Amino acid sequence: MGHANDVARDLQSHPIRFSSPNAYAPRPLYEIFDPTLWRANYHDGALLMGKIIMIGASSQIAHDVVATPIDADMPGPALHFHVMAATIDHEFLRSTSLSAAYALVGGAGLLAWLIIAFIRRPLLSLLLLVGASAAYLGLARILFDKAGLLLLTVPVLVAFLASGFFSLGFEYVLESLEKMRTRRTLERYVSKNLVKEILDNPESFYNTLKGVRKPATMLFSDIIGFTTLTENADPEKLVAQLNEYLTRMVAVVFENEGTLDKFIGDAVMGVWGMARSAGVENDAKMAARAALGMRRELKLLNERWKKEGSTPLGIGIGINHGDVLAGNIGSSERADLTVIGDAVNLASRLEGLTRIYGVDILLGSSATELVRDEFYVRSVARVQVKGKTKPVEISTLLGARNEPLDQEFLKRLESYEEALQKFRARDFTGAKNLFSQFLESYPNDGLAYLYFGRALEYETQPPDESWTAVETFQKK
Repeated sequence: MGHANDVARDLQSHPIRFSSPNAYAPRPLYEIFDPTLWRANYHDGALLMGKIIMIGASSQIAHDVVATPIDADMPGPALHFHVMAATIDHEFLRSTSLSAAYALVGGAGLLAWLIIAFIRRPLLSLLLLVGASAAYLGLARILFDKAGLLLLTVPVLVAFLASGFFSLGFEYVLESLEKMRTRRTLERYVSKNLVKEILDNPESFYNTLKGVRKPATMLFSDIIGFTTLTENADPEKLVAQLNEYLTRMVAVVFENEGTLDKFIGDAVMGVWGMARSAGVENDAKMAARAALGMRRELKLLNERWKKEGSTPLGIGIGINHGDVLAGNIGSSERADLTVIGDAVNLASRLEGLTRIYGVDILLGSSATELVRDEFYVRSVARVQVKGKTKPVEISTLLGARNEPLDQEFLKRLESYEEALQKFRARDFTGAKNLFSQFLESYPNDGLAYLYFGRALEYETQPPDESWTAVETFQKK
């Protein structure tokens, strides 16, 4: 046949590339002996000239069938044809060498690690892993078609993808641990919700740093008479007491989703709506809940401090709502994310006025209107504080409507509110009588006693016609 040199001279196995499944379809032997079929199908033998002919069984009943990659029941003679065709055309397949296989597996694992280590972007890294896998499969197909090379595929892709996904998972765990460590470190110095905003929405936070005008609710809380207390108290004991007090007060701010803006000595400034807002009404209501929480926490602390022989503390809280300027404010060496503006100043002034009116919580008019539907409030006064040109209606916070309160007091409070309206309308006699009735039930009520005294005074010596029941304060 002239193809002796094409046959391998060893006893090793040599994979071959098969032709198409129907390349060597069998023909019945009897057609050769039928003159009509011999002439019609074989052209009197011309079709067989120069061909290799093999006679053998092709029926399944003869059991001369072999399972191959392209046919599960290939007749034995057809398999010989495929082998001869592959030998003549040198269509032998080569496997990846052992050394090359080790190099491919190791290189695949290293490449996947490098992608994750240097890209540092999970989604892009994942796309590169998938893309590289698809490219390797394409290369394997090209090498098989063009060079007859069976490129090692499954172990390489398993090593590549396993290394990639393991590295992604490891990077995710490391990043989560680092984020948690950073969060806990920052929370020692910055509000928890501010830290959450920084880590979860950095772009929004950075825009805030540039300065933005927005509505916010401010709370100022300060210890009454703390300066006097420091003059005679044991410094170490007082610092421990102050730290415990501040820890509990700050915890209340955080529990109500507020931002700790700063400590001003023994004062606490909390803000709602600066880093993240839950809506104008919700911000104000969370500030009100925080104020009531501070009241409860201080009561518990004072009860324990009395038992321990420590001096009880009293606090004043001022809450106001309004438009503020929020931004990173300070010098080039040191700056803080804070809020400034007239609404902030009023909240601070309200905290100071708690000493004047003998209440622990005072609300500005805007904050009062925002919380009135969920909290009981009591009118206190119309005041014009330093720096303000218009008077402000201020109220005190009694408690939440869903909490158990003295219902008799709330009922009697209606007469107090009526008396205050008469007082402002210059009906001092009617106001005096209503305040007197209220004091019969609650003789220690400071606000009613204050207005009763003024009504009694104005009844005999009425103020001039310019009087508007507004109290002016020139000091902070």
